[in-house]
Amino acid sequence: MAYDLVIKNGTVVDGLGTPRFRADVAVEGGRIAEIGKVSERGKREIDASELIVAPGFVDPHTHYDAQICWDPMLSCTSWHGITTVVMGNCGVGVAPCKPDNREVTAWDLTNVEAIPYESLAKGVTWDWVTFPEFMNAAQKRRAGINLGFLAPLTPFRHFVMGKESMERAATETETQQIAALIDEAMAAGAMGISTTTLAQHIGFQGTPLACRLASKDELKAYANVLKRQRKGSIEVALTKKIGRVSDSEYELLDMLLTESGRPVTWLAMATTPKNPERANETLTRLEPLIRRGGLPQVLCKPFVAQLDLRNPFTFSDMQSWNRAFNQPVEEQKRIYADPEFRAAFRKDLQSPHLFNGKWHRVEILEVANPALKKYERKTVGEVAEERREDPLDTFLDLAIEDDLNIQFTMAQYHEEGIRSLINDPRTMIGLSDGGAHVDMLCDAGYATYLLGNWVRRREAISLERAIQRITSEPADFFGIRDRGRLKAGLKADITIFDYNTVDSGKRARMQNDLPGGARRLVMPAEGIEYTIVNGSVLFEHGKHTGALPGEVVRSTPAE
Repeated sequence: MAYDLVIKNGTVVDGLGTPRFRADVAVEGGRIAEIGKVSERGKREIDASELIVAPGFVDPHTHYDAQICWDPMLSCTSWHGITTVVMGNCGVGVAPCKPDNREVTAWDLTNVEAIPYESLAKGVTWDWVTFPEFMNAAQKRRAGINLGFLAPLTPFRHFVMGKESMERAATETETQQIAALIDEAMAAGAMGISTTTLAQHIGFQGTPLACRLASKDELKAYANVLKRQRKGSIEVALTKKIGRVSDSEYELLDMLLTESGRPVTWLAMATTPKNPERANETLTRLEPLIRRGGLPQVLCKPFVAQLDLRNPFTFSDMQSWNRAFNQPVEEQKRIYADPEFRAAFRKDLQSPHLFNGKWHRVEILEVANPALKKYERKTVGEVAEERREDPLDTFLDLAIEDDLNIQFTMAQYHEEGIRSLINDPRTMIGLSDGGAHVDMLCDAGYATYLLGNWVRRREAISLERAIQRITSEPADFFGIRDRGRLKAGLKADITIFDYNTVDSGKRARMQNDLPGGARRLVMPAEGIEYTIVNGSVLFEHGKHTGALPGEVVRSTPAE
């Protein structure tokens, strides 16, 4: 009897750090049936003689909660060999949601994750009210890859408290009601819960994102749900300063680990050229938490972001910018021209924020006004010198002169810092933010970048270790027991790639394919020859086969 699929003569890297070996892989009924010298034929056979056969990659940090309604392929994450994603991060999402709260929920997602409101209004199907209904709707709708869902705290607080969720902490009765909803979500298979403490995470009409107002007693109650159910993880967007965890942030992580008895991951760990030692010092200080299941996430590629002033997310942690959110373009231009706004912005820059006011690092990428074309590829600092103006005024003036169409870009890159962090077992590689900040950045190709840049070109990490870091490690963290490794009996999620060509594209490209024609950046993949999900071939030589074999991945109690 023939197997459903046999992958012949590949170089197998199993996701567990085992040295690579030559073998066949047989698939039957959506699971791996045999690894070794397979004598049976396959109904479909793939010759992998010159290719690497690895587990499908697992992305622990995405925001596809809305995009799955209109894009079953979760592009462009699925292009890069990723077969399972975890969404619902940073305390923001689209479920649970009562019909009269859809506008607030959509604006939260727009303000925090920079997804155009018009696209959400046109694309989100709203065929759910409760969180279990949301998960079931995703399964019924079908997807190309596997979907795991964290329960984001903000919509749960909206569901119980209404508009007051954006104004205050919950009462004891409200906390019990929210905890009951989280209990229901976890029982249905949610992967855990998520929240944020970051000031730049603002919600509807510039108010604090609702989960930021949760009290310590609330967070204890929600963490206790995971302890009772003996499953799930907690994700929290936490650190206000790069590479640092403050005393209060440490206490929060300690409390969440204690009250949940479950793993906790937080954002983010990074280094800077100015303070290259800081991350290691912080990780050493956090080792008591790490030993108990705490794990910071790191990005394995340079952080490069586009920004424009129609959606000023980069400045969302500055009080001066709150009134510029969710406004028509003409009103935003009036605000940006206001001397009082500029004075307040200048004052905000005197204290630490997401944007640090280093104008020589802000490059003018693209303009619409022909009169401004001469400034493309120059920094704001350089243009300010040419115009003999203050850089802050130049930045805002250029935006107004281009009717807020101008695209700026910023980059942060500390090569040795990234090299150290991707090799540090005290971290988890992730932070793609797939589906979010759609016209600012696209890091969905982090896995292929890790393989192409850090494994092949830089030889900074072994192939076996790199694949382990993006397969079994995130799968284990989230309790996904039957994926993330190649082993007989487990789900047949398999990525087959050419070691000599695998990579992320050199530059993201902009395309207008969101609902309503809104624009987004996408990152092409290179060298991914086959992607197999639950035993079905999803991509073959970069082309979608038409299959939609993805499943909703549901949590199970700890063994």
